[in-house]
Amino acid sequence: MLSYRHAFHAGNHADVLKHAVQAFILESLCAKDKGYSYIDTHSGAGGYTLSHEWTQKKAEYQGGIARLWNKQEKWPQLSGYFNAIRAINAGDALEHYPGSPLLAAHFQRPQDRLNLMELHHNEVELLRQNLSGDGVAIHHRDGFEGLVGLLPPTPKRGLVLIDPPYELKEDYQRVASTLQKARKRWPIGIYAVWYPLLARAVDRSEGLKQALAQLGFEQVLCAELSVQSQADDFGMHGSGMIVLNPSWKLDEKLAELLPSLSQTLAQDQQAGFTLEWLK
Repeated sequence: MLSYRHAFHAGNHADVLKHAVQAFILESLCAKDKGYSYIDTHSGAGGYTLSHEWTQKKAEYQGGIARLWNKQEKWPQLSGYFNAIRAINAGDALEHYPGSPLLAAHFQRPQDRLNLMELHHNEVELLRQNLSGDGVAIHHRDGFEGLVGLLPPTPKRGLVLIDPPYELKEDYQRVASTLQKARKRWPIGIYAVWYPLLARAVDRSEGLKQALAQLGFEQVLCAELSVQSQADDFGMHGSGMIVLNPSWKLDEKLAELLPSLSQTLAQDQQAGFTLEWLK
């Protein structure tokens, strides 16, 4: 199924959590001069114009990044994330939002390598328009099979971001089976997995957490952010990030961030967060 377009959701509460975690990990990797590899399994278009009709249809960014943008001084721990957003905007206006590929490109140094995968034909063409340059490889392929094929990468350390749309229930199983194969080929990599919190799919997200905790990674960290009460419909009330082989002090950074982030992005009094070691 290739109907999903992330432009409809760009900059929403789930993007804020996902990209904050991504920025924390990339900052940690940049702390050493040695190069790293970044692999994105579901890259999308790479970046988004917030005035586009698709983005404006629900304007989900208003409940996400827009709530933080004009109060950046209150979020010093997110300076790297904000700098990546500012790099694609003119002045202080919030007109464009980076997807995970543009966020990764902001942190990229000459010694680092980006491998970006996208299966959707139109999206991968936009991705090619939005990103280019040395050390960036764009692959028009399925991210699940593509990941295994690209491992182990060079440089040997780095981050994989896995964030499928989960339109198909099989995506949950594919994430787990792909990571099982990936661990055999690249056991030292950092793997960050995004997933939605949906009232109708609690068993799937819980099953994913259990499956990833049993893959054999020494450390598995899970952060969830819920912005509203669970409704018995098709809405997403929050999202989660599972990080296997988390970067140094990622748990401490999230423990500092999540309480205030859940308050700022709350849509009702049922908003909240969890941060736990699954292993």
